[in-house]
Amino acid sequence: MNKARVIELSTFAEELANRYSRKDREGNYNNESFLVNGVIPTSEDTATIIMEKSSGKRAVFFCYYINKGASAGWKYFVPTDSHLIGMGICGFYKAEVEKYNYEKNL
Repeated sequence: MNKARVIELSTFAEELANRYSRKDREGNYNNESFLVNGVIPTSEDTATIIMEKSSGKRAVFFCYYINKGASAGWKYFVPTDSHLIGMGICGFYKAEVEKYNYEKNL
């Protein structure tokens, strides 16, 4: 991951912590605050952010980068187990499409 993207990701992580720490945030039933515990780059375009909650628990945020267009920049969601299973299966189909497209590039 290049330096500019790392800096942008670091800023984004802090913005997420502030956003999730808002007392009036929908779903913040326990008025928890969030602190960035760690940022783990997982590819050039993805990262995992671990947040430490004031309750002592942690939360995982999946972040992905969009290179251009109206949605350019870092985006995120808090993945459920179901999301993770679906993303794993998506990897299989992505490989199948790449295999199919390979000969089209010759």
